[in-house]
Amino acid sequence: MSLPDTDKVFAGSIPRLYDEYLVPLIFEPYAIDLAARVAARRPERVLEVAAGTGVVTRRLAAALPASTAIVATDLNPAMLEQARAVGSARPVEWRPADAMQLPFEGASFDLVVCQFGVMFFPDKGHAFAEARRVLRPGGAFLFNAWDRIEENEFAAVVTEALATVFPDDPPRFMARTPHGYFDLAAIARDVAQGGFPAAAQIDTVSARSRAATPRDVAIAYCQGTPLRSEIETRDKARLGEATDVATEAIARRFGTGPVDGKIQAHVVAVER
Repeated sequence: MSLPDTDKVFAGSIPRLYDEYLVPLIFEPYAIDLAARVAARRPERVLEVAAGTGVVTRRLAAALPASTAIVATDLNPAMLEQARAVGSARPVEWRPADAMQLPFEGASFDLVVCQFGVMFFPDKGHAFAEARRVLRPGGAFLFNAWDRIEENEFAAVVTEALATVFPDDPPRFMARTPHGYFDLAAIARDVAQGGFPAAAQIDTVSARSRAATPRDVAIAYCQGTPLRSEIETRDKARLGEATDVATEAIARRFGTGPVDGKIQAHVVAVER
């Protein structure tokens, strides 16, 4: 199923707000987890696809020895530029690249890693085949994907709140795309279609999502993701109102001070 064009828009102020609000809210705990899994394998050459603003890249740079080469790629120039601007603890090669057609020779990496990017791939089996192609024999592909939206409390509450702002056409980006690739059988099937001979190992990992205020959560989702484009497509003048309504919904559910909600994702590892 193809994604709406708005689901792919990471432009304007979205990359900065994404990095400032969404990264610490939901991505950082899983970046720590994924970097530790990568480091345990002691790779010499690592490729990151769909690196976004570099949250995993920064963790990899800190966790891996200086002798390990890290190549971080993303299809979206604005996200990659934000990642470059923030930088990392040691040199990383930043390159624009499409996960559907990686510009690297076969068998050139020990490990390929992707944090919360596979949900956006238009043909997951093909993208996984590309990851397999660039892996050396004995290498591994590690990625994660969000579980269903009901297991991710802030995303669910914001989505429900926005349905009251646009009842005739509720914005469904969060449920449709970030939280739309949760079926374990589908993930295993797509990995097999990618040509990996071994079965995928899948761990379901819960964590906590924390923010200083409900407003921070609302800004993260409504203004720091393609949900913003979906809102503005309906009525550009109502972005502020939508953010206010989401803020109020988070406050009603989690309180008006620091807030804490459940997040949950699947972490997948498969051998070449």
